[in-house]
Amino acid sequence: QAQPVESGGGSVQSGGSLRLACVDSAIFDGYYRMNWYRQAPGKEREFVAGIWRGDDSTYYADSVKGRFTISRGNAKNTVYLQMNSLKPVDTGVYYCATDRSGSGDWYWGQGTQVTVSS
Repeated sequence: QAQPVESGGGSVQSGGSLRLACVDSAIFDGYYRMNWYRQAPGKEREFVAGIWRGDDSTYYADSVKGRFTISRGNAKNTVYLQMNSLKPVDTGVYYCATDRSGSGDWYWGQGTQVTVSS
């Protein structure tokens, strides 16, 4: 089945902002989960943020709390990750993963590059 698609990555200076989007065309309505992960050069992939369609719950890694915000778009198949006060340690490839029905079967995008310069 088709993958979710990430967009909005780019290169910014320290202290700047970016807004990432994840669109999963296989989601039409109802219950789902969407998570953001990232992988820095030479490091393992790590969880960044997540959101539940069912109860409005959001979750964040400690390293991004107060700087990043995950939210649903008007389209039910879309989520955003607003990233403010970016630091060089935020550099990496950001991935979206979706659970389309709450079943625990995850679908992964191919990622979008975020680069933060000092």
